[in-house]
Amino acid sequence: MGTTTFGREGENLAKVYLEKKGYKFLDRNFKRIHGEVDLIMMDGDVIVFVEVKSRHNRKYGDPIEAVNKYKQKHIRYCANLYLSSHRITDQSVRFDVVEVLASAGRAVRYRHTRNAF
Repeated sequence: MGTTTFGREGENLAKVYLEKKGYKFLDRNFKRIHGEVDLIMMDGDVIVFVEVKSRHNRKYGDPIEAVNKYKQKHIRYCANLYLSSHRITDQSVRFDVVEVLASAGRAVRYRHTRNAF
């Protein structure tokens, strides 16, 4: 499985994981020239912009470590564009990271960091 396919599958798994926790799905892969938001969900009355990081193992560290300041800046930029393009004002927002660890023969493990940045 290629990295793009694996990443997409990780996003699918994260979406289902969050829906089981009561989140409502709004959108996915909201792309603009300077970035992308993987998942956009509602948690009660809060819009949650979710970065999903999928890994087979922790060989290169925890997946959340890949969400550096540069990546955060681009996610925030896309989130603001999403809000303005949907004419959303006066709405609470949050930025979460969902780590998906999936390797052959093992159960999928999740780590959800609310208010990650």
